[in-house]
Amino acid sequence: MASTPAGNRRTRVHVVSDVHGNARDLATAGDGADALICLGDLVLFLDYADHSRGIFPDLFGTENADRIVELRTARRFEEARAFQARLWAGIGTDRASAIRRAVRRQYAELFAAFPDPTYATYGNVDIPALWPEYAGPGTTVLDGERVEIGGRVFGFVGGGLRTPMRTPYEIDDEEYAAKIEAVGEVDVLCTHIPPEVPELVYDTVARRFERGSRALLDAIRRTRPRYALFGHVHQPLVRRMRIGATECVNVGHFASRGRPWVLEW
Repeated sequence: MASTPAGNRRTRVHVVSDVHGNARDLATAGDGADALICLGDLVLFLDYADHSRGIFPDLFGTENADRIVELRTARRFEEARAFQARLWAGIGTDRASAIRRAVRRQYAELFAAFPDPTYATYGNVDIPALWPEYAGPGTTVLDGERVEIGGRVFGFVGGGLRTPMRTPYEIDDEEYAAKIEAVGEVDVLCTHIPPEVPELVYDTVARRFERGSRALLDAIRRTRPRYALFGHVHQPLVRRMRIGATECVNVGHFASRGRPWVLEW
């Protein structure tokens, strides 16, 4: 277990999630903090607020991005997949290779913006296999693991659960629950997705329920961490609520807010 010395002074940690390509604000997100925590989703594949931004419009144009957002928002996922397949067939490019090249360009810029120290876990749109290429010595990547910061124990669980969206790092419920179990009792439980509570998983703009974790909710009730921190839902019905002894906080959509959530003790 790595550690950051606490001494006798107060410790301040900044937390971000859903960075989605915002390298400019990420470069200053750790200013004034003893450490930065990133809860994933570094990659910007498609900006639902500005359809001209991201890997998808770079490859296929804004008009096609408008259409894919329309289909996904209407939950017409099979039509969306068929539409994307036609686009890829039209440009004759290997999909996986093209996406990885674009993701690598984003990762190079984003990981360079991380301060030292940074503790990070994966989001559902991230590609974990690429992270070792870009994470420098000041960035500690954790998934199903713990770290001590300022005398408190933080647990990290990355990724998301299976959905019709089929984003890159979605895993089975059983695998996700095993990572939660491996973390055990901690002071602060850091995940990309929220616990499965309707108010925390409903996105008021997308008008749909995102997937939260029942195993995470059970662990919060059982182990009673001081805080459960997460992101994933960009415009939740409720950003903060208490579950028993635990303060559950959606730390915010960093891509649009550009400001970290602050934890100090």
